[in-house]
Amino acid sequence: MRNKTRSALSMLGIVIGIAAVIAVVNMGEGLKQSTANQLSDMGTNLIMVMRANQRRGGVSMGSGNVQSLKVRDCELIAKNAKNITAVSPVVNSGGQLVNGSKNWSGTVYGGSPEYLEIRKYEIATGVNFTDEDVKKYAKVGLIGQTIVEELFDDGEDPIGKTIRIGNMPFKVIGTLKERGENSMGMDQDDLVVMPYSTVQKRMLGVDYIQQIVCSAASEDVAEAAVAEIESILRASHKIQEGGDDDFEVRTQQEMLEMMTSMTGMITTVLIAIALISLLVGVIGIMNIMYVTVTERTKEIGLRMSIGAKNAAILMQFLTESMILSLIGGVLGMILGLVLSYVGSLLLSLPYVINVLWMVISFVSCAILGLIAGFFPALKASRTDPINALRYE
Repeated sequence: MRNKTRSALSMLGIVIGIAAVIAVVNMGEGLKQSTANQLSDMGTNLIMVMRANQRRGGVSMGSGNVQSLKVRDCELIAKNAKNITAVSPVVNSGGQLVNGSKNWSGTVYGGSPEYLEIRKYEIATGVNFTDEDVKKYAKVGLIGQTIVEELFDDGEDPIGKTIRIGNMPFKVIGTLKERGENSMGMDQDDLVVMPYSTVQKRMLGVDYIQQIVCSAASEDVAEAAVAEIESILRASHKIQEGGDDDFEVRTQQEMLEMMTSMTGMITTVLIAIALISLLVGVIGIMNIMYVTVTERTKEIGLRMSIGAKNAAILMQFLTESMILSLIGGVLGMILGLVLSYVGSLLLSLPYVINVLWMVISFVSCAILGLIAGFFPALKASRTDPINALRYE
């Protein structure tokens, strides 16, 4: 208390280190929960079939030029997979959307009428396109709320209006309910959904598809459905036993595990950085304790001369070090909770408090205080009382 500023500065490293750890862990948990929630919103029984990556010399070259998936694959899955309730081919393309003097760069997704049901999109106004529209390559589509806001005036009804994407005009037959951003910050309302045949033939001029999305009958049979899809596609693509598949099949659970792994790695790196600042804080407390021992040499000698044991001197300075560390730890936890709350609000993440890490942080502060104070306290306890009394 005699050296308030010095005590506060010695605690600052602990405060910053603990605050950083708590904030990073809590926001990491919030990101994981947000990812899980959004994948759940897409449907826990969603299965995605994608083109496999090309490999050259053991190096992945991506899937950009792979043309392994066809509409016929969707038809075979729909016909033969008993655990699948809905299937849709998917093709997508970007382009400039134009309505009069307004324009917006958006993404077009082509699918079957079942696409909206599989991806859990709901129609706000208007209607979905039909199988007949798919057969005729109809120039019709449904638009997300971001495109409604960017291309139409407030209160203007987009249903029945014609807008252009690139050089192709199409009629708006429906709008989709708002979904907001996903966990990666992507706007889920910035899209146009059209018949896949329209995107294939009129926009891209291709006969292959980029993806297949399916709905399993339930989450419990998702793995069985994956096995069926793999068997059907291997037979369709004439892949020999032991040969490499030219497609990849992923379930929501696999995607969740992949996303959790990615966020876990990022969180681990940030925690490691935060622990470095915590280490700096511990060194700061140790330095201050050495200064304190030197300044109070005469006090130590006086206590020893009237009967204080070495253990009592040791405990005195260990206690002071632990008190500094624990106060810094408590302040750091409070600051960490505030930072994680503000960060969660700014990033639109759920606010999650990881109680385990709160306990670990508190216990760590006590242990670090013990470590930081041990050597200065040991030096104090070994002081020669006669020399200490003479110390100026």
